[in-house]
Amino acid sequence: QKEDLSPNLTTFTEHFNKMSYWARSRILEQEDAKDRERYVVKFIKVMKCLRKLNNFNSYLAILSALDSAPIRRLEWQRNITEGLKEYCALIDSSSSFRAYRQALAETSPPCIPYIGLILQDLTFVHIGNSDMLTEEAVNFSNRWQQFTILDNMRRFKNSQYPVKRNEQIISFFNNFDDYLCEEAMWQISETIKPRGRKKKKL
Repeated sequence: QKEDLSPNLTTFTEHFNKMSYWARSRILEQEDAKDRERYVVKFIKVMKCLRKLNNFNSYLAILSALDSAPIRRLEWQRNITEGLKEYCALIDSSSSFRAYRQALAETSPPCIPYIGLILQDLTFVHIGNSDMLTEEAVNFSNRWQQFTILDNMRRFKNSQYPVKRNEQIISFFNNFDDYLCEEAMWQISETIKPRGRKKKKL
């Protein structure tokens, strides 16, 4: 609730959001439909690599960009839309994200879990359970649930990816700071496909 008490978590969350907005912006900036499709296909390939690396957080950041309303409402080739359905299945919210939880449970480090679901689980436990059973009795069941959530993530903490820092690549992405605002993305999306125009079947 207080960003100053958890600066690393705040930075991690901001990184997720900026990566998603950056990907959306790069697609919408392309004036030609074929160029936009090439970017989408490229991002899908990036997602495949992220999945192999067990980087679920960045995987979901890119997926959230491709599945965002300004992007999704545009006209895409069927192979692209069908391919996205397959990737969306991993984070299907039905059955409490069972597909993702199972994939994470079967994953060996190194791995970067999806931070959004961790926060959701902790929030659910915090809101749904009182810290105290009585004035003198601590709700240890509540504490145990919180510990279990965090302990499941702790197993990934001490493993690192065998990737060398590349300043040229880091400079290229520029911390994903170069992105359009939400309003600008909607304006471009509606310029490409005005409201009220029916979507073609490709």
